[in-house]
Amino acid sequence: MSPSAIPPRAAAAAAGPTPTKFTLPDLVSHCGFKLRINRHRKQVTSETKRWLFQGDNLVGKARDRYHGLKAGLLTAMCYPDAGAPQLRVCNDYLTYLFHLDNLSDDMDNYGTTTTADVVLNSLYHPYSYRCPARVGRMTRDFYKRMLPTASRGCQQRFIETFDFFFQSVTQQAIDRASGVIPDLESYVALRRDTSGCKPCWALIEYANNLDIPDEVMDHPVLRDLGEAANDLVTWSNDIFSYNVEQSKGDTHNMIPVVMHERGLDLQAAVDFVGELCKQTIDRFTHARASLPSWGPEIDRDVQVYADGLVSWMVGSLHWSFETERYFGKEGRAVKQSQVVHLLPRRESA
Repeated sequence: MSPSAIPPRAAAAAAGPTPTKFTLPDLVSHCGFKLRINRHRKQVTSETKRWLFQGDNLVGKARDRYHGLKAGLLTAMCYPDAGAPQLRVCNDYLTYLFHLDNLSDDMDNYGTTTTADVVLNSLYHPYSYRCPARVGRMTRDFYKRMLPTASRGCQQRFIETFDFFFQSVTQQAIDRASGVIPDLESYVALRRDTSGCKPCWALIEYANNLDIPDEVMDHPVLRDLGEAANDLVTWSNDIFSYNVEQSKGDTHNMIPVVMHERGLDLQAAVDFVGELCKQTIDRFTHARASLPSWGPEIDRDVQVYADGLVSWMVGSLHWSFETERYFGKEGRAVKQSQVVHLLPRRESA
């Protein structure tokens, strides 16, 4: 079902008292895939920590945020079969991506464009490009460790989709500066790239030593699988991150988009997005059952890739209640009760 096919619930936020809490949809129960955790988690988490903190000014609250993030757990859940070297690259990248995401929240479009230039030059020319910026050094470091075993198709998909990420966060910065709340269709198109999920899908190929031909990766059913997984991870993240984002006045989130476009109150908007998330799980399951055959060897790799998308879907849902990024230290309690109490707006917002 498309977003427009879901009947809007009566509402307007202005019609009633300001809410103090809302109830989460139970997406974990609806996503009935098995959760698995990579056995190299602790080793890789320690290695990434040393890599991130070396000769750097990440101290105090910045270090506390890193520990509360629990990126190593997310990586271990999303790449459960990766060997230790591959898991390390994936964990370095995800930790670095969260760092970029935090930076982009405070950037204007010039700042995101400048960062994009450094990152993309570092990816396209990892052995010859020279830039003292820390983000460039980090990019070249993890990417040079990825190159020896990543297929050419995987490398190209990683760089291209990372380019899309920067293009979309630049547009997000422009919207934020102008106070624009996009319509739902425009938001969905942009969010599929601001999520940063697409480069992570390329890392599924890398982490599992896959070499899937371009024409197979471009098949409509396989593309639909990736899009459905992206939508679940991204839209559920909008639900989980809404409380923190609303406290900062950030409107790049599907909840305020739906409230604005459809005149829904907060709970109705959360229910609406939750229903969309459940539909993406069903859509993924249907697409996976519709995969064609390309022969035994390619079919095996495609199944491993699809399993990797499954791990991301179920892993990201469970991790969202383990990290302190969305619910502080109350994540497990929120997972049980499904109730989120709204944070007050910050004065700077």
